[in-house]
Amino acid sequence: MSVKKLTAFASLLLATTLGGHTALAATSSSAHEIHNIGIVWAGNMGETLGKLWADAGYHVMLASRHPDSLHSTANEIGHGTKVGTAEQASQFGDVVVMAVPYGALPQLGQSLHQQLAGKTVIDVSNPYPGRDGATAAKALSLGSGKASAQYLSGAHVVRAFNSLAATAITSNAHHSPLIAVPYAGDNPKALAQAKTLIQQAGFAPVKTGNLATATRFQPGSSLFLQVLDEKALRAQLADAR
Repeated sequence: MSVKKLTAFASLLLATTLGGHTALAATSSSAHEIHNIGIVWAGNMGETLGKLWADAGYHVMLASRHPDSLHSTANEIGHGTKVGTAEQASQFGDVVVMAVPYGALPQLGQSLHQQLAGKTVIDVSNPYPGRDGATAAKALSLGSGKASAQYLSGAHVVRAFNSLAATAITSNAHHSPLIAVPYAGDNPKALAQAKTLIQQAGFAPVKTGNLATATRFQPGSSLFLQVLDEKALRAQLADAR
């Protein structure tokens, strides 16, 4: 996907959010409590995580360029899963999940700045220069965690779930022993919320550290696409130091 196409993708994803739609309000009775999860872009990863969290009792909203096309997916997930625009999902979620092509992050970060400000944003996307152009090249040079935080300025970014393929997540959720999901972030509240959601999806959370450490499980790293239990993942992290 070219940079021009990614820009168009982000524009289309946001196109229906600019017409004065009433935003849905998220509710939370405590700082760390999560009720609603907004997932921006319902591709394979977004749908997979959405189902796991809906099954765990969370209220989920899936967003797409064409929300009406998601009704069948929402019905398959069940549990009252909602569909909406990127703006609506970002407003709805106590936690927002970015599951878009990485090259779309800069524009979405700007367009959704108001909705994402101060919220936990779990970034599950991966930078691929062949698809995402200069945006990905910067992320791989700077580190995907630091770059995502820049692109989504104002949000509390956590990198998680990006090291596993959607198919691996589907087949290994609630596996015994639990498969590990590495995650990284700078904000304590965001890290706590991400940890909870990893556990509720049926995995063992393994914190690598701050956002700078997200390089340890980004594309090109030894942990990328590795399906490991917690003991094996921690051993690999220790060996790599």
